[in-house]
Amino acid sequence: MCGILAVFGCVENSQAKRSRIIELSRRLRHRGPDWSGLHCYKDCYLAHQRLAIIDPTSGDQPLYNEDKSIVVTVNGEIYNHEELRLKLKSHTFRTGSDCEVIAHLYEEYGENFVHMLDGMFSFVLLDTRDKSFIAARDAIGITPLYMGWGLDGSTWFASEMKALSDDCERFKSFLPGHIYSSKSGELRRWYNPPWYSECTPSTPYDPLALRAAFEKAVTKRLMTDVPFGVLLSGGLDSSLVAAVASRQMKESKVSNQWGSQLHTFCIGLKGSPDLKAAKEVADYLGTRHHEFTFTVQEGLDALEEVIYHIETYDVTTIRASTPMFLMSRKIKSLGVKMVLSGEGSDEILGGYLYFHKAPNKDEFHQETCRKIKALHLYDCLRANKSTSAWGVEARVPFLDKEFINLAMDIDPEWKMVRPDLGRIEKWVLRNAFDDDEKPYLPKVCQLYWETYSSRALQI
Repeated sequence: MCGILAVFGCVENSQAKRSRIIELSRRLRHRGPDWSGLHCYKDCYLAHQRLAIIDPTSGDQPLYNEDKSIVVTVNGEIYNHEELRLKLKSHTFRTGSDCEVIAHLYEEYGENFVHMLDGMFSFVLLDTRDKSFIAARDAIGITPLYMGWGLDGSTWFASEMKALSDDCERFKSFLPGHIYSSKSGELRRWYNPPWYSECTPSTPYDPLALRAAFEKAVTKRLMTDVPFGVLLSGGLDSSLVAAVASRQMKESKVSNQWGSQLHTFCIGLKGSPDLKAAKEVADYLGTRHHEFTFTVQEGLDALEEVIYHIETYDVTTIRASTPMFLMSRKIKSLGVKMVLSGEGSDEILGGYLYFHKAPNKDEFHQETCRKIKALHLYDCLRANKSTSAWGVEARVPFLDKEFINLAMDIDPEWKMVRPDLGRIEKWVLRNAFDDDEKPYLPKVCQLYWETYSSRALQI
């Protein structure tokens, strides 16, 4: 993850203002410790703190089109950038950065190109030809973005609130799946999937299609030029991420700076069941497993710093962020800059315990829609900011646009818990990866998860 800060329409345009922008941008340096960039144009400033994942040598930001009339600062990853470059053959690229396509796409298509991006992103773009600007955030809000307004009438954007809090009269979270245009002065939603209306879908469940979509989602997120790994809690979701990633690496479909063996990471209190389950999965998959422990006191000691970084007082989010925050520091110490994580599955597939009580498939589906729409306030925020606190990027395959659209188009009757049919929570996912000939995961873990689910049903 990188850190971006952009300011437009400043009344003061001086060296002092430039120094202030640099000072505020430094508050985001934990997100991007590898390099800093700043572009100034009249009363406009675009600053960037870079975490170099793709093209570490030449991909410094801000990024430009050919004549530098278009300037963009981006936080995120564009997984289909090579495909998009083929659509932009008439353009000359200066870097190997996946994010440079944004400047050229805008030049080619204007503001209506955001739906073409496959990835996680928040970006701000300045068109110096008419001093207009746009800002946009990915479909689900995996990457953070905030918008603020200064006392002098200026408009601000930043990856975290700490870069806005002292200089903005007010600020707010930039909505996921939206784009802001200075020409209209309005936010509009660019992400409009069928499920967003919360109308109950009726497409039959196809386990092989679901499996293929998830495998594709994991594979595209292995795009990197630096060492990476998987956060493995031992639960179903992170275990499937690790299983698919491990297979892709063993089949030489992707390369890793650490070789063909996948690295996995887990943290917990000493003797916790998560550590045991993660170890069993790691042993089965043959990963290079890294197990970390922490004490309750160490967790308590970190709380103030955790809250500073994740920027929320939500108790559940803070509790879940603390071990992730501590683990990310350990991961960074090993030289790792990117990890895959399992967020999003419970929201999409109704994996939380209270989904057992869904009275019908319509309410089940409506609740999954509401949960996904709120992810940017909770799990996405936690995963992004807990890791970014130490300059580590977290990628989340379950929140892939194609996977979400396919999974949310399944008739929710298939997702509901049905003990009479042997269906526990997230059965559609378990069944999709239930391959007797070439198992993805050890049966002992499947037994553990089913036992846990059975106990939950009795509570």
